[in-house]
Amino acid sequence: MTWSAKQYTMFEQQRTRPVRDLVAAIPNTDVGTAVDLGCGPGNSTEVLAERFPQAHVTGMDSSDDMLADARKRLPRLNFELADIGAWHPAQRLDVILANAAVQTPDNLDEPAHRLAREVAADGPWSAKIGAVKHNERHTASYYYELLSKYCSTVDVWRTTYQHPLADHAAVVEWFKASALRPFLAPLTDDEKAAFLQQYQARITQAYPALADGTVLLPFPRLFIIATR
Repeated sequence: MTWSAKQYTMFEQQRTRPVRDLVAAIPNTDVGTAVDLGCGPGNSTEVLAERFPQAHVTGMDSSDDMLADARKRLPRLNFELADIGAWHPAQRLDVILANAAVQTPDNLDEPAHRLAREVAADGPWSAKIGAVKHNERHTASYYYELLSKYCSTVDVWRTTYQHPLADHAAVVEWFKASALRPFLAPLTDDEKAAFLQQYQARITQAYPALADGTVLLPFPRLFIIATR
C-alpha cells in the first residue's frame, strides 16, 4: 500500500491548517535545527520553515512519491528517505515536528470511519477487508502521562475542525487519501468502484448537505506539544 501525493494534496488547505495551528503554538524562539518526521509532500515542512526561517530544516518520509513532491515544492531544503521507526538523529535538535503523530486525527468513532467498517463487513468483499481496522488512537491522558515523565511541560488539546467540502463526493475523495486506503488496497478495480458507491451513499445520509450543496465535515484532532 503506497501513499499518493496527488491524492493527499487534493485538500491541501484543509490538511495544512491544523499543522499551522500546531507550529504556531511551539514556544521555542531560538531554533537552529528542526526536523519534520513524516513530512509527506512538504506542506508541513514549509510551515515549519516559515515559522523558523533561520533554522536548518530537514524533512523525512518513507514514501518516494511524497518526497518527490516535497523536493519540487521546497528545492532549497533537505529531504531524506527514511523509516522514522529506526531513526536516530546524529545531533540534538531544537524542534521535532511529527505531523499526524503529535497532531493526529481523533476521529475513529466519527461516521466516516464507522461507515467504512460497516461497508467493508457487509459487502461481497468482506472476506478480504471485513476485519480491517485502523490502529487504535490513544487518549489525551495517555500522552500526557507518557510524556510528562521526560518533559518539563506537556500541552495537550483537542480541536474539531469543520471543513467545508463541495459535496458528498468530495468527502469520499478526502478519505480516499487516508482512512479508506487499507480498505481499497486489496480490492479489484470493480470492487473498489462498488465499495466507493456504497460508501458515498451512506456518507450522504450521515452528513446532510447545506442549502448550496456544501458538506461540513467535522474532523476532531488531538494536538501535543512537549518541551524538555
